[in-house]
Amino acid sequence: MKKMTVRDIDLTGKRVLVRVDFNVPFSAESGQITDDSRIRAALSTIEYLKKKGARIILASHMGRPDGQTVPSLSLRKVADRLEQILKQNILFADDCIGQQTLKSAMSLEEGGVLLLENLRFHPQEEADNHDPFAKQLAALAEIYVDDAFGTVHRAHASIVGVAKFLPAVSGLLLEKEIDALTHVLENPPKPFTVLLGGAKVSDKVGLLKNVMDKVDNILIGGGMAATFLCAKGLNVGCSRTEDIEAAKFILDSAAEKSVKIYLPDDVRVAARVDHESGVRNVKTDEIPTDMMIVDIGTLTISNFRHVLERSRTVFWNGPMGIYEIPQFAEGTVTMAKLIAEIHGTTIIGGGSTAENVLAMGLAEKMSFVSTGGGASLKFLSGKALPGVAALMDKKEASHE
Repeated sequence: MKKMTVRDIDLTGKRVLVRVDFNVPFSAESGQITDDSRIRAALSTIEYLKKKGARIILASHMGRPDGQTVPSLSLRKVADRLEQILKQNILFADDCIGQQTLKSAMSLEEGGVLLLENLRFHPQEEADNHDPFAKQLAALAEIYVDDAFGTVHRAHASIVGVAKFLPAVSGLLLEKEIDALTHVLENPPKPFTVLLGGAKVSDKVGLLKNVMDKVDNILIGGGMAATFLCAKGLNVGCSRTEDIEAAKFILDSAAEKSVKIYLPDDVRVAARVDHESGVRNVKTDEIPTDMMIVDIGTLTISNFRHVLERSRTVFWNGPMGIYEIPQFAEGTVTMAKLIAEIHGTTIIGGGSTAENVLAMGLAEKMSFVSTGGGASLKFLSGKALPGVAALMDKKEASHE
């Protein structure tokens, strides 16, 4: 990584503001956290800072409170879980700025940890003119560390604003994310296969354009398969489609560069998207006009299996169907199990794909599971990530 990291800066006794991604899922009924993997992902940086004698101030968002204080989206529950994991007292600030929060930050001992309340309780976090808010956050610390890969594609106050006022470096998790994805772009062992699902073609066009010269195979499932099938002139029933011209462009580009694109030969269809709905397996040229695609079919799973088993690098982003409903989840579940058995480099591109892999207990069998869906797609599209761009370059170390 070309940016400075926590390894490149003196941390002893310094107050360090760490932007983490503690946007964890929780039960609406009990309020209890249902998956703490994002908290655990930040532990390597937190433990490193503790070892170096830093005074640690953690900042994160949770959910979309739209600038309002929403009690159910408080990070207090995260403080409780972090306390259990670290086995030490975690101070919690009822706000992320203000005199009381500043006092708490100043009182931290070396190795101490303070977690701030939800950044998005303040509308300035996501506002265009966020410098005043960023300056208040920066006043809490002497060094800024970004370790929240899932948010580095957003130009928010806690991501790019604070970096204007403090020496800004990468955390160990962010470094690991960038290095893993850079490996996919620069030196992927061949054959290199990209497996894409999810609903929107538009989310994946940039990625497909950027990897077209590097990839050998592209497998397309999920809702976006309907758009590609429609682009090839097939009837897709009442399935949603979008940006058919973009799909045609990708198909033409792949043909021009001798990249093999595999679309479903069969799909599972249903009349409704609910837990009671029945499902049928049909060929893609026999989709009923009153039904929609909800998963890839049996033959397609087999075809995808043959390609994946021969691959030495696999990048996967997006479910193969409407995985939240059990009878529409077979394609997604099978792909996860297949990729977990591949002897090669396997990168899971964040978002719901990562959630599925984690829920199935397969994360340890993957080479890397990204914590950021949108960020990983943007990075692999060749676009600059604002949060990474805001960090100091290694060549700048002599200036700080």
